[in-house]
Amino acid sequence: MKFTKMQGAGNDYVYVNCFKETLPQDIPNLARQVSDRHKGIGSDGLILICPSEKADAQMRMFNADGSESEMCGNGIRCVAKYVYDHGIAQSQTLKIETGAGILSLDLDIIDQRVSQVRVNMGGPILNSSEIPTLLTGDPPVNADLQVAHQTIQVTCVSMGNPHCVCFVEEITDYWVHEIGPQVEVHPMFPKRINAEFIEIISQNEMIMRVWERGSGETQACGTGACASAVAGVLTGRTERNVLIHLPGGDLRLEWSESDEVFMTGPAVEVYEGVWTGPQ
Repeated sequence: MKFTKMQGAGNDYVYVNCFKETLPQDIPNLARQVSDRHKGIGSDGLILICPSEKADAQMRMFNADGSESEMCGNGIRCVAKYVYDHGIAQSQTLKIETGAGILSLDLDIIDQRVSQVRVNMGGPILNSSEIPTLLTGDPPVNADLQVAHQTIQVTCVSMGNPHCVCFVEEITDYWVHEIGPQVEVHPMFPKRINAEFIEIISQNEMIMRVWERGSGETQACGTGACASAVAGVLTGRTERNVLIHLPGGDLRLEWSESDEVFMTGPAVEVYEGVWTGPQ
């Protein structure tokens, strides 16, 4: 199976061109195998680039544990780069079908290659039953969550996949590695959830680390950055335009007055290879 390793702000996935490649039936198991950083290719998960009857291509995204997710903000930028650079569709604006709907992406092209991508992520989902969460409020804003024998305040948003945003004085490993896993599987989140921890620098700038549902801590999470930008506005901490610093790089977010969230960030092809199966 031919594959391409790509990353967006350090959020790395194994990409497979399903216009050309035939996959095994057990895709979750394939995702677990290729994601293994010791015995596999090593990645945050597996992303399939598939034909679509509705758009230029379809993206299917599997986490490192084999679970399928609705969306991946960093991943979809890399899908757009692959689609353009590899000649599947060569328009400066692409439509990509995802589990969260069809998204529009504007490409920044330098020397006939995509360097960065601006994605219209659509409007945030703020109804608690659709996020989904059992916390009260549409959406829950600064809601109390009992975790690890303490009460933390969280704001919940969905960008097609669920996010729980917690603003902290200082982001530490304790928050990410101790609290993050417990938030992911908390009973208040019936489909599990991604946990973002945010340190505010100013009304237009923040630092973020994330514990991703099914993958653990990753270098970046595009949908998580979108959800955090929305949460910043909902809690009165930030304005609608914000620069977010993640371990893997920076993302620019805008929550427009028309309720659309725009994310701009890099997309990088790292290398190509052939997967022959677990060794």
